[in-house]
Amino acid sequence: MRIDAYNQIAQIYGVQKSARTARKQSAGGQSDQLSISQIGRDYQVAKAAVAEASDIREDKIARIKTMMDNGTYSVDPGAFASKLLEKYSAGII
Repeated sequence: MRIDAYNQIAQIYGVQKSARTARKQSAGGQSDQLSISQIGRDYQVAKAAVAEASDIREDKIARIKTMMDNGTYSVDPGAFASKLLEKYSAGII
C-alpha cells in the first residue's frame, strides 16, 4: 500500500468537501431556527425547580431526630410489617 497515494486522495477529498460546504452555505442564505412552545418552556422551568429541590425532607428528619433524642419515637411493628409486605409484593424490594 502506498501511503503517498492515500495522502493525495485525502487532500483531494478535503478540498472537495470544503468547496461543497461553502456552496451549500451560500446557496440558501437561510438559517435553521428553533422555537420552543410555552408548554416546553414551562416544562423546563418545572424540571429545573425539581432538580434544585433536595431529596431529603429536613423538616421530617429534624422532627424524628428530636423524638429519638427524647425517647418518644416508636415504630408500630405491625404497620412496619404491612408496609414491608406491600413493597415486596409490588416488586420494589
